[in-house]
Amino acid sequence: MRKRMPFVVFSVVVMLALAVSPVGAITGNWVEDFDHPYVGLVAFYDVNNEFVWRCSGSLISSTQFLTAGHCTDSVGDGGPGTGAVTARVWFQQDAGANYDPVTQIDPVTGYPEYCADGTLGISCATSDELYNYGFANFAGFPNTHDVGLVILDQEISMPEYGELPLAGTLNGLGTARGKKDTIFTVSGYGLTYSTQEHSAVPNISYRSRLMAQSTLVNLNSANNDGYNLQTQGNGDDRGGTCSGDSGGPVFLGGPDSNLIVAVTSFGMNSLCRGTDFGYRVDRQEVLDWIANPTAQ
Repeated sequence: MRKRMPFVVFSVVVMLALAVSPVGAITGNWVEDFDHPYVGLVAFYDVNNEFVWRCSGSLISSTQFLTAGHCTDSVGDGGPGTGAVTARVWFQQDAGANYDPVTQIDPVTGYPEYCADGTLGISCATSDELYNYGFANFAGFPNTHDVGLVILDQEISMPEYGELPLAGTLNGLGTARGKKDTIFTVSGYGLTYSTQEHSAVPNISYRSRLMAQSTLVNLNSANNDGYNLQTQGNGDDRGGTCSGDSGGPVFLGGPDSNLIVAVTSFGMNSLCRGTDFGYRVDRQEVLDWIANPTAQ
């Protein structure tokens, strides 16, 4: 899920769904992502255990799943409790690839309703412990506090997990020459092609973990101001994010990198053709919150 901020107000849209609903997907020159098995597809449910939206995210330990704050927001269109209250995460590369639009379930993995037999605690996990870093529908933009954590009920053992950066890792790139040559890799389960609402061409979503490379655009504009990372994922063999990719990792470097410097947050184009914005996690206050989310 990738969120879009109201275009009239901020002229911004990223990996989420639209204005006030959490959603995102990898577009452009993407490849299947088998390099980051700790990147998962997460479904969220409201107080009545009804599915409300999906996002992407990354395990940074056996139980800590890093995603976007708008993904773990418990406030939905109907008020508190109508947003995310519980969650379920799948770590298969093709976690929702066999989704049946009739039954609305992937019979192989159980997405988005259950963990398939034999997968609980191995490649699928549940959670009733969700946190966000004070996200409030993009209030305080550009410092939207768009970071969330899902604490898993079952430990998921992986050979490696996503790595958090040192504070200020990206700071030197703000004015550096050749910044367009700085490569980032994005990963997620969102839409791969987005169309106009009444278009005869449908949206395309594989519900599979895909990744693509983007280049740095800006860190210090009015839309970023040191809080957001703006990247370009269109053209020149690049790829970007879309609805359903929200919360997915933005790695510094190529496809072998595990260093998460931002999480997919929002965009400026409803068709996912513009630049992408990730909320930076390489800030000391964000790293402190991730280390102790209950202290807020």
